[in-house]
Amino acid sequence: MNESISFRPRARLMAQLGEQLIKDENIAVLELIKNSYDADAKEVKVTMKNLESPDQGVIIIEDNGDGMSFDIVKNCWMEPGTDNKEKKLEKMIKNNIRSKLNRLPMGEKGIGRFGVHKLGSKITLITRAENQKEVYIEIDWTIFNSSKYLSEIPIRIIERDSNEKFLGESLKGTKIIIEKLKVKWSRGKVRSLYRSINSLNSPFKSIDSFNIIFDIDNKDWIKGLVKYEDIKDYALFKCTMTLSGDKIKDYRYEFIPWKSMNKLEYRNNFETGIDMFETVRKMGNNGKTRRGNESIDLCKFKIGDVKIELLSFDLDTKILNMSVKDIQGLKTYLTANGGIFVYRDNIKIYEAGENDWLGLGAHRVNAPGDKISNNLVLGSVNIDRKDSGDLKEKTNREGFIEDAAYGIFRKAVLFAVGKFERDRALDKQLLRKYYGATSKSEPVIAAVSEVREKVENKISDKKLKKEILGCLNNIEKDYKHITDIYQKSSSAGLSMNVVLHEIDKIISELEYAIIAENTSEHIKMLVKRLEILTDGYSSVMKSKSIKILNLKKIIKQSLFMVDFRLQAHEIKVMEEYMNNDQIFKAKGNDNLIASIIVNIIDNSIWWLNFAKVKNKKIYFDITKDIPGYISIIIADNGKGFTIPTEMATKPFITDKPGGMGLGLHLASELMKQHGGNLLFPQFDDLQLPCEFGQGAIVALAFKEE
Repeated sequence: MNESISFRPRARLMAQLGEQLIKDENIAVLELIKNSYDADAKEVKVTMKNLESPDQGVIIIEDNGDGMSFDIVKNCWMEPGTDNKEKKLEKMIKNNIRSKLNRLPMGEKGIGRFGVHKLGSKITLITRAENQKEVYIEIDWTIFNSSKYLSEIPIRIIERDSNEKFLGESLKGTKIIIEKLKVKWSRGKVRSLYRSINSLNSPFKSIDSFNIIFDIDNKDWIKGLVKYEDIKDYALFKCTMTLSGDKIKDYRYEFIPWKSMNKLEYRNNFETGIDMFETVRKMGNNGKTRRGNESIDLCKFKIGDVKIELLSFDLDTKILNMSVKDIQGLKTYLTANGGIFVYRDNIKIYEAGENDWLGLGAHRVNAPGDKISNNLVLGSVNIDRKDSGDLKEKTNREGFIEDAAYGIFRKAVLFAVGKFERDRALDKQLLRKYYGATSKSEPVIAAVSEVREKVENKISDKKLKKEILGCLNNIEKDYKHITDIYQKSSSAGLSMNVVLHEIDKIISELEYAIIAENTSEHIKMLVKRLEILTDGYSSVMKSKSIKILNLKKIIKQSLFMVDFRLQAHEIKVMEEYMNNDQIFKAKGNDNLIASIIVNIIDNSIWWLNFAKVKNKKIYFDITKDIPGYISIIIADNGKGFTIPTEMATKPFITDKPGGMGLGLHLASELMKQHGGNLLFPQFDDLQLPCEFGQGAIVALAFKEE
């Protein structure tokens, strides 16, 4: 047989596309906001009500843009994958024209409308173009969950006379009402969306003609969120530059010390025509490879000029205390919003995960003092819509397609950031020299700094002063060199200390068990665990015994391990997760996860006693409040961390007298091995009883599958 046939999609394809093309609810809302931008709206309003009850919940997205006529709805909006916007964009670029508000369309794939299906099962669309009748559609997405063909499920479009006005009393615009929500929204999820909406416009060059209004019935959920305007002046390092072709054609760097830093002076650096290149291995004439430089040239693709703006901060507590009033607010903002983002015509291109598309975290591992990480920088990489056609967004809106054009673009941005890092490192050394080193963090460096200051102030003989300062500089340099070598060669010693640290915890529990327990079953179990650890901790660390774990059972197992100590210290355990009937699961090694929880409990026991807290309590919950994670939350009602949380996970860093400083480091490393993170959320980001507001809060965050 020889027959020509056409694809006949089943109705359920619509539901599958909605679920799989749009990654999460945040992206879904942002896609609908971008549709309002493409419609030349001056304002778009996102209204959210009854989010904790999906059946009664409502999300409304309304704008005062161009709206849609009956024909547009019928022939474009109702055609998924339409190339309407793509053709419109090509025509506008070709003829060098823009919209009334000087915009080019951001969307081009025709799939943004699937965001409504990601959010809810019922949608009502009301729209009106200028001098046109109103168009009304109501869709129950559950009708597509059938075996019928897509063509067998008609959608009724109603054109009607109506006096209803849109946002801002406009006679034209679009209103989308989404009901029967797919998920129960948590406080953390709403706060994450609020942050995403606020960062949709570049903080450096916001679009004055596009205003996003966010309205929620529970105002407490977004209370206390710090904004860009609150922290921008605390940046010590600033930079702007333009990448064009194979060069940084203008580069402006500034170091702006605060007024309280009277030992430091303002510094700037301006350069032009900096060649961009990468070091590669090339084949020589003799057949051997050699290292050489290869130009990074943006002109190889349609990318256009790239404008970069960077603000960088120093989060050392001693430095922050010199000028920052709301230290926790600053750190919270940078943790949630920090990073270098790409903006196209000042509209953010969403990046997957934690926006480390440049791999700043990996670069920082090898040189933490000189490199920046996402929580130390606010950056924008700005490209022009009409000039960057070779940079194409992924269908699921998680950044750009990683092709050759993207590869060149990424290399150019990395080169530019590296230039900024080198300038910043020069000023950071001075910053650390005069204000950063403390007797706790770097006792030798701190002592050298104190001697240097006394030499500067008390020795008048210039020749002698120069000689002494030279010696001090050499001591400092040699000390840093020795400590670097020691740290690189101490991995074996660290592993042994980790083993001893774990054994010490179990022996402590054995002592309590021997005194308090008449039976021997518990003791046998503890001894068996000790045997496993002493049999070779490194082999356990690399164990392939990964399985699906019930997180509730893991918490119970861990509490059982320290039951006697908790009783001995009269600590009440609050198990909030037991009030939730949901089963929380994650992949992992049960022994290792239990050891993390035991370490954190041990820390809480010590600090609760040290702080002499009355009515000592430790709180446990399992939550999805941290977007993208299933998290075990452990909190106590003590006095909180006494050292910065970004330092708490470093080995041998502790404020506990006689402590080893390995507990949180071990926990952090183990969580990374499980593909997760050890996080330190803020009280406002979780729903905790108020009595834990000042205490230590730790989250064992497992990536959602």
